[in-house]
Amino acid sequence: MAYLDNIAVFVRVVELGNLSAAGRDMRVSPAVASNRIKELEKHLGVRLFNRTTRQLTPTEHGRAFYDGAKKVLDAVADAEAAVSELSGQPRGTIRVTAPLGIGRRFIASGIPAFRDIYPDIEVRLRLSDHNVDIMKEGIDIAFKLGIMEDSSLKMRNIANCERVLAASPAYMKARGQPASPHDLSAHDCLLLRFPGSPDFSWTLRTPEGPRKFEVRGPFDSDDGDVLTAWALDGRGIVNKPRFEIEPFLRDRRLSVVLPDVPPEPVQFAALYPHRKLQDPKIRLFLDFMADRCQGLIRGLMAVKG
Repeated sequence: MAYLDNIAVFVRVVELGNLSAAGRDMRVSPAVASNRIKELEKHLGVRLFNRTTRQLTPTEHGRAFYDGAKKVLDAVADAEAAVSELSGQPRGTIRVTAPLGIGRRFIASGIPAFRDIYPDIEVRLRLSDHNVDIMKEGIDIAFKLGIMEDSSLKMRNIANCERVLAASPAYMKARGQPASPHDLSAHDCLLLRFPGSPDFSWTLRTPEGPRKFEVRGPFDSDDGDVLTAWALDGRGIVNKPRFEIEPFLRDRRLSVVLPDVPPEPVQFAALYPHRKLQDPKIRLFLDFMADRCQGLIRGLMAVKG
């Protein structure tokens, strides 16, 4: 078992490129992670990494060993899943990622209830509005909100989500109501930004079909909830799934902007590698969260403002 633990740490170091990050992911200290790599190198009689002050990169031996090591870990995971299926007692660890806002309100709040039903399943949740490389970072399930692109990943659609542009009455009083999408260029638009973000444009559904309009503004953040807070504070126009801001529309702290030219709708979906659905704990978690999220969204949208 110790040898498998060493292999597991090695694989995560390769995938994350950092001992500390791999240690956090495996829930061991950097010192323990380092010792496991050293034990593996001693056992194999080769150096597996080139070490710099900031990063570890695999040597030629390390790259060769990674491919086989990953297959070994996948085979062990598949074998454990098969036993779990037969025993009717799912167990193990699920790595999950989700956007900050949805993750906090829908996913994180549901994990304790899921664990009450399945106490032998451990869920490790990572919340981020950044794009996460699911395969590279070893994610089992990624909840996404957006326009889904074709990929090698499987997708389970949870909800099709209407989007709206919205601003506070105070902002509209100070800056005026945009009369057309072209007017957005003269307004403060609240922008979701993270490293590598492209220039900003919002795709709106015009009578001529979907059209992109360039937007700009002095406020941007990598946290969608921050943008909502700024909109409530009268700092600009926000582009949001309606269900996220429905309570504020209902109590008129926010109002819909350009209601006849709304943004393109988005999907709320779960993405996962194809082979993961063979694992009963993955299926159980997906079913549980899909039902929960659909119920919460229906509740938020039950009464429209």
